[in-house]
Amino acid sequence: MRYAQNHKSETHAKLLRIAGKALREKGPDKLAVAEVMQAAGLTHGGFYAHFKSKDALLAEALEGVFAYSKEKYRRLTEGLPPRHALATYVDFYVSPEHRDNPSRGCPIVALNSDLPRQSRKFRTAFDSGMKSLIGALAHWIAAAGIEGANDNDADVLAASVLSAMAGAVAVSRAVSDKRLSDEMLEAARAGIKARLGVTDVALSGSVAP
Repeated sequence: MRYAQNHKSETHAKLLRIAGKALREKGPDKLAVAEVMQAAGLTHGGFYAHFKSKDALLAEALEGVFAYSKEKYRRLTEGLPPRHALATYVDFYVSPEHRDNPSRGCPIVALNSDLPRQSRKFRTAFDSGMKSLIGALAHWIAAAGIEGANDNDADVLAASVLSAMAGAVAVSRAVSDKRLSDEMLEAARAGIKARLGVTDVALSGSVAP
């Protein structure tokens, strides 16, 4: 059977999408190469035409997940004033929708507890993705003129805020009482937005992960 010239690249991208979803849903240790290949409609033997090892697949899939997350947040806030962008980002991230959809959510929440057991390549990809999201958040903070946040402080504040948001979603997933989980998310959203000084920003509509 003859394939189009871009068939391999399209298949490679498909494998990364499937692996990225499974990575957030199951974690790197429980992600099975055979299941990824089967989901793509391919045999296990075809795996090595695309990746040297499972570690290579995991690292590249993680890079893709972070890139997708950053692009999703960019689209979500495109055209919004900085303070509005910050408020929208917090409401989007610290939400029941994000909590309930781990396979489509932020990899920081899904994977942070798995990192100590992973390869250096995987941890490097995680660190790079984390820094990228912190950088985007710091840009909004600096542009919004948050009190006390100069160029250097914006990075520190962004790292702290992102940690708080990820922690809130992670804990909300661990709580079995949905009402309590919802209340925790609501309190976390309010606290983070108050810290950023954007509680007075009116948002329109709702978003899903």
